[in-house]
Amino acid sequence: MTAISASSSHHRVSCIICAYNEAPRIGKVLAAASVHPLLDEVIVVDDGSTDGTAEVVKGFPSVRLITCATNGGKSAAMAIGVAAAQNKLLMLLDADLKGLATEHITALAAPVLGGTADISLSLRQNSLLLFRAIGLDFVSGERVVRKELLGEALKEIHGLPRFGIEVFMNHLIITRRLSVAVVHWPHVTQARKTEKLGYWKGIRAEWRMIADLLKVTYPLALFSQTVRLFFLRVDHADRAPFSVRIKNPRDNML
Repeated sequence: MTAISASSSHHRVSCIICAYNEAPRIGKVLAAASVHPLLDEVIVVDDGSTDGTAEVVKGFPSVRLITCATNGGKSAAMAIGVAAAQNKLLMLLDADLKGLATEHITALAAPVLGGTADISLSLRQNSLLLFRAIGLDFVSGERVVRKELLGEALKEIHGLPRFGIEVFMNHLIITRRLSVAVVHWPHVTQARKTEKLGYWKGIRAEWRMIADLLKVTYPLALFSQTVRLFFLRVDHADRAPFSVRIKNPRDNML
């Protein structure tokens, strides 16, 4: 488990988990998050689920459940969770993670709590091969950010496509030139939509999600985001390894 200094342990972190029909999976995520000493509060935004997601969440008395009457998509659900959070630091977790343990939460929080980075992102075991090769998943749903980053843009977030929140967040990070720590999660995976919905429904859902990303920014801009985030990376104890090294133009000026 990553060590966090005593001087950083006083920071209070709110954890936000957006969920839609995640009854088979969210319990294991909450089992790790709900008991973690660094998480002052855990908020689940149930985005209009039609399965037993809410009932599973209610089995964790310390977790705050916010129920949406209809399914509005992850972006809108995230805006609701951010508005409800009480603390200055936010940990964003997906509800469909497999293999998540307390040490992964600690590792994700450590760079921000310790002052090494402004933002932290996860790199899961089953992130796309390209993302694992460069050591950066630009659409990672597991992040630690300051509430002000998103709180100041809630109106814009409510207006995003259903799955546009991560790309929009990247834009804010790049614009403000915030330092980024990528945390390697070698034993954590995310359930694929084909696993949840069946092959063909899952493929259609994946393409709808990609279409949402392209509504937020153009394909070339998505590549540009990845490169620019790469250059904002900082070194830290649990950094993600990478096999592709991109030369930073600023190195020529040193």
